[in-house]
Amino acid sequence: MPAFLRPLALFLALLLAPLPVVAQEADQPDGAIEVTDDRETDIAMANRIRGILREIGGYEDVTVAVNSGIVTLRGTVLDAVSSQRLNEIVSRITGVVAIRNEVEETTDVVRRLDPALERFMERAGQTVAFLPLLAIALLAFIIVATIGVLLARMTQPWDRLAPNAFIADIYRQIVRLAFGVAGLVVALDILNATALLGTILGAAGIIGLAIGFAVKDTVENFIASVMLSVRQPFRPNDAVEINGDEGKVIRLTSRATILLSYDGNHIRIPNATVFKSRIVNFSRNAERRFLFDLGVAPDADLARAVTVAQETLTALPFTLENPAPSAWIEGVGDSTVTLRLIGWIDQNHTSLPAARGEAIRLSMVALTEAGIAMPEPTYRILDVNSDARTDAPETDRRAPASTATAPETPLNVEAQAESELAAIVDEERTQGNPDLLRREAPTE
Repeated sequence: MPAFLRPLALFLALLLAPLPVVAQEADQPDGAIEVTDDRETDIAMANRIRGILREIGGYEDVTVAVNSGIVTLRGTVLDAVSSQRLNEIVSRITGVVAIRNEVEETTDVVRRLDPALERFMERAGQTVAFLPLLAIALLAFIIVATIGVLLARMTQPWDRLAPNAFIADIYRQIVRLAFGVAGLVVALDILNATALLGTILGAAGIIGLAIGFAVKDTVENFIASVMLSVRQPFRPNDAVEINGDEGKVIRLTSRATILLSYDGNHIRIPNATVFKSRIVNFSRNAERRFLFDLGVAPDADLARAVTVAQETLTALPFTLENPAPSAWIEGVGDSTVTLRLIGWIDQNHTSLPAARGEAIRLSMVALTEAGIAMPEPTYRILDVNSDARTDAPETDRRAPASTATAPETPLNVEAQAESELAAIVDEERTQGNPDLLRREAPTE
């Protein structure tokens, strides 16, 4: 053999060589040693140990020799545990002074496979013997689970107990799961294996926790969907503002809230965002306020301007008497005084943008007819090329006051555009897509 291969061969020989698996000092007797030495006692001890090993089994290749109370064990066993048990058994025999355990772990493939084959055959036989009991347990599980499925398919009482179809489906899923677990418990109890249920539920809990962290956003949206479907902060066709997005509500799904913007676009907002955001519902109350500012000249009769503006808003047919319109002086600028005017409308019949625009037009006409001048910017002109300066203001080039008169009735301000958007939303809702909102839901 080449010299460079000798270390490798020696290493392999050491690995493959059978070694004693238990130290000699392990589990040695610790009783008092008698002075007398009896050969008949040694023979009796050896026969007793052999009989015990023969009854236990697995020690057919182990030889026992006793001399002066010292027990010598030689042979092979299948594993280290069996060798350790030898010391425990022999140390309990009366009169044993010391144990010399020279038993080695066998490397015979056939001997090592025989116990595994025996165990396999034994378990196969046990399985065949348990087949009738297993069939009964399976039948019990199917019966209990089927009862749960039939109960979950019933319309009542789930639709009556739940605020909407989404929550009713959740109730049904809980019923199916509860009866499934109950069926599993009954089956395991029949098999006398209820201890396995704790292991199964523990593993399911760990797996559920891991999945929950992996799909945290999805779970958050689902929980938010449940809460929103119960609270119902808005209804179909409500005009809302959510997280800066404005539009009419089309539907609430298990993942997102869908709006129809005033530009005709679909806006999908995750329910987790909706639940945590500030929600402004413009449709909850029929009364809605419009507001605008008008500027008048500083030298105008401000008291009369406020009175004319308020009377004009009050006379409009689309403004409400309660809350009543109002006007006041909001502020003073460089060349203007700002009047703030507010009025209230019934938004179910009147368009807010149209009403606001018409109120601005008629208020300007009324102020002009009352002689209230609109503000004009005033400039002071300095001639840098001349020694003389003029402090006179620029020539007033205002246009003559308008002689237009306010019409007896304002223009059409009906909520036509809002009605058309509502029709689009209603058409969207008839397409059969899932929805968690109900028009008859209680007000939050």
